[in-house]
Amino acid sequence: MNPNAYACQTPAIIRHPIGVFDSGVGGLSILKALRAELPFEDFVYLADSGFAPYGERNEDFVVARARAITHHLLHGLPQPIKALVIACNTATAAAIHLLRQDHPHLPIIGVEPALKPAVAASQTHFIGVMATRGTLNSRKFQALLESMAGQAHFVCQPCDGLADAIERDDTTTTIALCADYIRAIGQFGINSGQIDSLVLGCTHYPFASDCLTQLLGPDIHLISNGEPVARQTRRVLKHLANKAGTGSITLLSTGNSSALTQAAQRWLGLDQLAMRLRACY
Repeated sequence: MNPNAYACQTPAIIRHPIGVFDSGVGGLSILKALRAELPFEDFVYLADSGFAPYGERNEDFVVARARAITHHLLHGLPQPIKALVIACNTATAAAIHLLRQDHPHLPIIGVEPALKPAVAASQTHFIGVMATRGTLNSRKFQALLESMAGQAHFVCQPCDGLADAIERDDTTTTIALCADYIRAIGQFGINSGQIDSLVLGCTHYPFASDCLTQLLGPDIHLISNGEPVARQTRRVLKHLANKAGTGSITLLSTGNSSALTQAAQRWLGLDQLAMRLRACY
């Protein structure tokens, strides 16, 4: 055999995926934006549904789950992730600074309620914010809110149970909770003193956008953070981003895998998904 027979063969290119995680299916709204911004990338999405919801858990619990999931995505997959997107406002607020300390060489992108885009969109400068109690009570959110002082009047509403209703695809409860929380926020409209923009401060909430639009009308801006997070991920990756190839999605769950598959098919418009069920401890 010619000793140089393999000399001209191109070595296989190892493609490392981008990891994305949330307490459940809500982070699929971020994944949808990521796929549009980075179509050549492979993604591994982990729904921590077995330990959801995060928004009503204490901070130590959320930090422990974030660390366990990050370890799994780095060490429990055939190919470790090359970047991590925390597609959860609560987990970002509680854990992103600690994860960056734990993994200084891993690009980590978080999410936060889109207050700045809301200020840019609002004409009345009265803005509603729907989020989990964990997000609203976090130091990170309070610092963000303080940084926006004087730019708008924000009405922040904790939405207990809403993420869970969306997670369970419970339309009746979702509609009822949206109506209750909108009433609690105040008067919506486009006139002076009325709230003309609503920040969806949980990654689950964009999946209730149709319901919210029916309740509020088409003139009210619904502001989510999927597109800004996707653009930031592309900027952070720089030379690590894939320039060609066919992107893939692998779905992992610590809970009901069929619920995740159905949600991804419904909200991402995918017919066939690579599904692996893994538990993270």
